[in-house]
Formats: sequence, C-alpha cells, structure tokens
Amino acid sequence: MVNYNGNLLKENTQFLDHQNRGLRYGDALFETMRMVNGKLFFWEDHYLRLMASMRILRMEIPMEFTMEFLESKISETVEANNLIASQARVRFSVFREKGGFYLPTSNDINYCIEAVPLKNPFYILSEEPYEVELFKDFYVNADMLSTLKTNNKIINVVGSIFAKENDYQNCLLLNGSKQVVEALNGNLFLVKDGVIKTPPIKEGCLNGIIRKKLIDILSKLEDYKFEEASISPFELQKADELFITNSIAGIQPITKYRKKEFVNTTAKGLLGKLNAAARLS
Repeated sequence: MVNYNGNLLKENTQFLDHQNRGLRYGDALFETMRMVNGKLFFWEDHYLRLMASMRILRMEIPMEFTMEFLESKISETVEANNLIASQARVRFSVFREKGGFYLPTSNDINYCIEAVPLKNPFYILSEEPYEVELFKDFYVNADMLSTLKTNNKIINVVGSIFAKENDYQNCLLLNGSKQVVEALNGNLFLVKDGVIKTPPIKEGCLNGIIRKKLIDILSKLEDYKFEEASISPFELQKADELFITNSIAGIQPITKYRKKEFVNTTAKGLLGKLNAAARLS
C-alpha cells in the first residue's frame, strides 16, 4: 500500500502522470527513514530537515504538516503494509503541484509515503568486503542545493552503474575543487591517528541525519578528536579507517580502497552508541 496525499492506495494504482514535476524537473524532496515497532528513528531531525528543505525550494508547507500529523500518516502506511510490529524502510516524498514549465504555476505540494520491510531492527555492522573507488566522470557542486535530499540524483545513479560495472560496492564523489565529498549513498568519515573527520557541508555533501548524530556523539568522546575538514584523495590511502553513514545502514565500514585495506575498530565502537541514540530519539 502507498499513501498518496493521505489516501491509502494499492501499489499498482496509477496516481502519478507525465505532468508530475518530480518526473519532469526533479522538483521534489524525500526523506528515507527507519521505523522499528512503530517508532521512527530520529524523526524530529528528519522532519526539521524536510521543513527546512521545503522552505529553501520555496514550496508551500501545508498548515497540517505538523510532526504529529506526518508521523500519523507514516504509521498508517506502515500498518497498512503489515510492518508496524516489525521494521520498515520508509520513504516520504514531496513534490510541487503539476503545472507550468520551469516556472511552476503553484507552490502547493503533494506527498507520497512508501514502506518496505527491513531485515534487522537495529543497525548492524557488516563484515563483508566493501571496496570503493573514486568516481571522477562528474562532480558535485559545492552549494546548498547539493546538501538537500532532492530527486536530482543522476550523478548517484551513473556512479552506481560505474561501481557495478567495475565490481565496487560503492564510489566516492568529488566536488569541483577535487575534494572528496561523500559516498554515492551517504556521508564519509575518515579516521587517522585518533582524529576523525568528515567533509563540511560547504563542500557540497548531503546534510545527513546520521552524520549529524555521529558528530553529536563524537563531541562527547575523549578518545578521539573530531574535525569537519576537507578530505583530499591523497588522504584516503593514508587513513586507518573509512566508513559511510546513512539512515538505513547506519555505519558501513569500507574495507578496501585501491591497495589499502582498512580496519573497522572505530566503526564498531560507534555503532553501539548510534543504536543507543536511536532508541532514545
């Protein structure tokens, strides 16, 4: 079942057409979240990011779009898919009303909620080999639009195809200054000699929810020094550890980049703290 503007529809229902602005122009935003036993992980952070992103894109935010209202609609959708007592991956999409060309005829929005099952209720660290490479065909713009979860993800699509064709599990993206920005599906963290760093938002990386949560966690730890700082490609092979973060996987360790193989000691230590934060959110 899919929730379209508050109405539960069967998945094969035709409720979008060729005039949809998300399809035509990428005029859409989305949030991907975990829900476990009816509880959304980090819901307030996802909600606030969505509201801020809608304002940046000059979308009209409906009066009923409170945290409580949207959470209830998400719960209805998850329950309709028989997942309320287990764990689900939820995607909440908003797109501007159809009409117009580049210039819309209205800033009002429609929304769509989807839910599919997840295997594990909490974040689990994968021990599988996970090799990455730089994707250098196209670059991320170092601007505010790149930090939003919009439907304009063609670089991530083409990069994912490149990764599959070359037997990599993921790729790392660069910005126009040739600095490493993020992975195809999440933020990047680098560990070297007790220092953990991640690229700053101004470099063009996604303003990730798990990125934010890990920064909060790291700020309270005395074992590591944390920095938001640029990462050059030359630093990757010198790192002790690299890992990727997103709202579904939590923390994904990178095991190999070119000739360098990495440990996952820091990622393991942080995973328990992230799960604890999720339970309290």
